[in-house]
Amino acid sequence: MKKIASLLAAVMLLTATLAGCGNSGSGSSTTDTSSASSTASQSSAAEDSSAAEGETSSEASATEAGDYGEFTTIEEGKLIMATNAQFPPYELVSDGEGFNGTGFEGIDVEIASAIADKLGLELQIDDMDFDAALLSVQQGKADIAMAGVTVTDERKAVMDFSDSYATGIQSIIVPNDSEIASPDDLAGKTIGTQRGTTGYIYCSDDFGDENVVAYDDGLTAVQALNNGQVDAVVIDNAPAQEFVAANPGLKVLDTSYAEEDYAIGMAKGSALEDAVNKALEELKADGTLQAIVDKYINAN
Repeated sequence: MKKIASLLAAVMLLTATLAGCGNSGSGSSTTDTSSASSTASQSSAAEDSSAAEGETSSEASATEAGDYGEFTTIEEGKLIMATNAQFPPYELVSDGEGFNGTGFEGIDVEIASAIADKLGLELQIDDMDFDAALLSVQQGKADIAMAGVTVTDERKAVMDFSDSYATGIQSIIVPNDSEIASPDDLAGKTIGTQRGTTGYIYCSDDFGDENVVAYDDGLTAVQALNNGQVDAVVIDNAPAQEFVAANPGLKVLDTSYAEEDYAIGMAKGSALEDAVNKALEELKADGTLQAIVDKYINAN
């Protein structure tokens, strides 16, 4: 009996012990589940918060980029401008660092720089012959062409253009003692022009290719005039005034040859056109564009 009683007591003790261990394990399991649930909730909340922040950041970037619409450039972060830097005061090679360290200066250089700033781009200027500058944008080597570029039907067939930003006048340079006094007097004369320009096109149409000599730049044409190789030079009025000021034996006729508008040349279908036009509109509205022109050309 004692053995049985002892055995029953041992069984009861073992059962109580196991029950106690079971309760302890159940409590631990509940705690772990609650902790995991809490961690998952915190993680989910953090993800939701991050997603919301991401959406806000994305919306802000889209708004900032949307000021000038979506556009692409040939090289990311840069606005590449093709020009012929022998066309003062619109573009010329600087004796020093040039405007904003570009190595160049002039009306077109400063306007292009202002546009680049508005679009958040760095301006890069590539100097070349005039007709090469026009081909450069057509071939996707430059984003824009600025070199006193006039809009013509022929050019519009292969390029797109911005709104006009300046008015140009084709003028006639002659020696002081020349008998040429008006555009009509150019008939039968040898006329110097800059290759690929509207001056060359107009003179060729009006007086025949055989009477027109095309030079790589305006300076070379004026040198030919000084040397007696041509009778007159037809070129835009602004550079004409610069060339005459540097050559006392020459003068610009009072009668202009033609009037035209300057615009920025771009590749056909360029996504930059709207952005460039909006930047130009703002530069006109706040007076920046006129201030640039007045800096180089005395306002009358």
